[in-house]
Amino acid sequence: MPDLSAYAITRKWPASQPERLQLYSLPTPNGVKVSIMLEETGLAYEPHLVSFDTNDQLSPEFLSLNPNNKIPAILDPDGPNGQPLALFESGAILIYLADKTGQLLPQDPAARYQCIQWLMFQMGGVGPMFGQLGFFHKFAGKEYEDKRPRDRYVAESARLLGVLDKHLQGRDWIMGDAYSIADIATFPWIRNLIGFYEAGELVEFDRFTNVRRVLDAFLARPAVQRGLAIPNRA
Repeated sequence: MPDLSAYAITRKWPASQPERLQLYSLPTPNGVKVSIMLEETGLAYEPHLVSFDTNDQLSPEFLSLNPNNKIPAILDPDGPNGQPLALFESGAILIYLADKTGQLLPQDPAARYQCIQWLMFQMGGVGPMFGQLGFFHKFAGKEYEDKRPRDRYVAESARLLGVLDKHLQGRDWIMGDAYSIADIATFPWIRNLIGFYEAGELVEFDRFTNVRRVLDAFLARPAVQRGLAIPNRA
């Protein structure tokens, strides 16, 4: 039985199944990337809810695993060379899990880096821009009389959707025929933009027919449907 007691995070979130990968997360667009990946690959894991309502992400135990106080984070008792590995940043976790399982990241070197480039497109563009649009449209920023900040993020979000829509023409997934971590990273954010952020009309989402088509295919996957609700908020 692996001994994870050296990791302070296990004092706040005890591992009832320490032989399994430990997931510390919340079902947000970044959080569900990892739960969906785990569901898709079939890796055994134990989820732990990091509640923002009680500022769990600022607790010393969570900061011991991720000093950047963001979800998700993982603790894998069976990491490289059989040693535990603690890891944060959703993109890094997706690459790690893909390498660990040999799934959802092409093995061919050229295709591998092309997949990673689209993962970085999400990490550096889609996530930050959609998140800012959500702030200025739905949260505190909506009270600002000056709508120029909101409109800037509307325009940039629409531009990014246009880039993706053009790329998806004639493709089933971002990497063509092969579903990958690029899709797992990107489509939870698109779902959030038009759903939780209620910004579909702002970005004129209906014109991005390829994005809508692939989003629907993504949401129809059983592993995606399970992962979107993990960890359970109850």
